[in-house]
Amino acid sequence: MTRARTTLVLSVVLALLVGVAVYAAFATRSSGGFDEPTPLKAGAPEGLSSFYTQDLTWSDCDGGRCAWVTVPIDYDEPDGATTRLRMVVYPATGDSTRSVFVNPGGPGGSAIDFAATMKSSLGDDVRRSADVVGVDPRGVGLSSPLTCLSDKKFDAYAAGDPDPDDAAEIAASRAAGTALGEACLANSGELAAHVSTVEVARDMDVVRALLGRRTLDWFGASYGTELGAVYAELFPDKVGRMVLDGAVDPTLGPVESSFAQAQGFQRALAAYAADCVTSDDCPLGDDADAGVAKIADLMQQLDAKPLPGGSGRELTEGLAFYGVAVTLYDKETWPYLTQALTAAFKGDGSVLVALSDAYFERKPDGTYASNGGQVISAVNCLDSPGGLTLADVEKQTPRFVEESPVFGRALAFGALGCTDWPIESANPLPQIDGKGAPPIVVVGTTRDPATPYESAEALAEQLDSGVLLTRDGDGHTAYLSGNSCITRAVDSYLADGTVPKAVTTC
Repeated sequence: MTRARTTLVLSVVLALLVGVAVYAAFATRSSGGFDEPTPLKAGAPEGLSSFYTQDLTWSDCDGGRCAWVTVPIDYDEPDGATTRLRMVVYPATGDSTRSVFVNPGGPGGSAIDFAATMKSSLGDDVRRSADVVGVDPRGVGLSSPLTCLSDKKFDAYAAGDPDPDDAAEIAASRAAGTALGEACLANSGELAAHVSTVEVARDMDVVRALLGRRTLDWFGASYGTELGAVYAELFPDKVGRMVLDGAVDPTLGPVESSFAQAQGFQRALAAYAADCVTSDDCPLGDDADAGVAKIADLMQQLDAKPLPGGSGRELTEGLAFYGVAVTLYDKETWPYLTQALTAAFKGDGSVLVALSDAYFERKPDGTYASNGGQVISAVNCLDSPGGLTLADVEKQTPRFVEESPVFGRALAFGALGCTDWPIESANPLPQIDGKGAPPIVVVGTTRDPATPYESAEALAEQLDSGVLLTRDGDGHTAYLSGNSCITRAVDSYLADGTVPKAVTTC
C-alpha cells in the first residue's frame, strides 16, 4: 500500500466496523495446565544474559497467561535504555513440549490479538503439544507503543492525496511523510530509531529463551513472513518448524515492492470485477474491464472533488484508495465493495469512508484502536532506507499506471515515502538465505493482492531450506481461508514435522 508494505485485515473486524452483525467463527478449546517456564541458563549472546534470564511475573489474561518482557532499545548498547514487550501464552491442551509463536503482519499488527484467533484455529494435533504465543512487537499494540501523530493529524495524513499532480501537491505530500517521522522522534525518542525488523527478531529470541525453548516454532502471516525470515537468518540454529504464509520478498527495493503490489491489487480487483458483473445488482455494469475503468474514473473524480462522507467528513481519493483496497484482502468482503461503489456512484462516499476507517482501525469517536497506520512507515523506512529521487519515481510511473489504472499512480508515488523519512537506520534488512535452518514452509496464494504469489516463489527460492506450498485462490494469506488442503499441510508440519511435498498446490 502507499507508504506501506502489507497489512493483515481480518474480515470480522471489518464487518463490525461497517455495522454488519457477525458471530464468533472459532470454537473455544479448554487449555491444559500452565507451568511457569524456566529460562534457559546458557546460550545468551554476549552482554545480554540479564535479558535472556530475567524473572517474569505471570498473570491470567483472556484465557491465557501474560507477562511483560524487558529488552534493550538498542542491542548495541545493552546497558542503555530499555523498552517493554507484552506477551500472551495460550497453553497447550495436552502436555506442552513446544511453543508456536504467531505474528499477523503489518508491520503494526498485534500478535496478541492474532494469538487469540490462532489458538482456536490451529489443528487439534498441533494444540495438544504446542502453546500458542503472541508477542506484540516493540512499539506495537500492548508493548510500549510508538507514539507519533495525534488522531486528528493522522486523519489528515490518511486522507492526503496519494498521487499528487503538481509541484505544490508533491511538496505537501512529501512534507507530510517527513512530519510523521519527526512526530515519532519527538514523541517516542530513541525508540523511534529502533523498531526495525532485525531488532524485533532479536526480541523474539529473548522470549524464546525465557520460555525455556531451545528452538522457535513460528507461524507468520504477511509481514510476519519477513520477520520470520529475518529470524531464520540471524538464528538459523534456533529455528524449529516455521511457516511463512502470504510471503514478502525481502530483496525487492521500494520501486519493485510497490510495483508487485500494483500487480497484486489489480489482479485482485479484476477478479472482483469479473465476479461482480455476474450479478444483477453489480454497480460496474456487465463488462468487467469497463467496470474497472469506471472505478479508475471515480478515483480521478475524487482527486478533483471529494464526495460527502458522512458525519461532516469527505471521501477523498486517499480514503477511497484504502476503502477499495481493504475489501480485496478477503473474498468474503467483496460484497462491502459492491455496497460502497453503489453508494459512491450515486454521490455518497460514506461507505468507502467507513471501509477506510476499518483499514486503519479508526473508531466512530475519531480515535484509533492501534498505531498500525503509523508504525508501518517507521518499520519499513528503517528496514529499507529510501534513496529514490522524484525523477526516479516519475520515470517509473507510466508502467505502474499501465499495470494498474486504479492503484498504479498512487503506489508509484508511495515508493518515494522513505526518501523523506528523517530517522537514520542502523539495522536495515540483511541479505536472507537462512542457511542452516530446517525446512521452512512458504505459502503463497495465486491472487493475493498485498503479497503477490511471485513474492512467495521468490522467498522460497531465496531460503536455503524453503519449501513452497501454493493455494490457488483469492484473498490475502492462505491458512485462515478455509482451504482444507492448506490447513492439513500446515497442521501436519507444525504437529509432527511432515514437510509438504515440493510443488504442492491446493
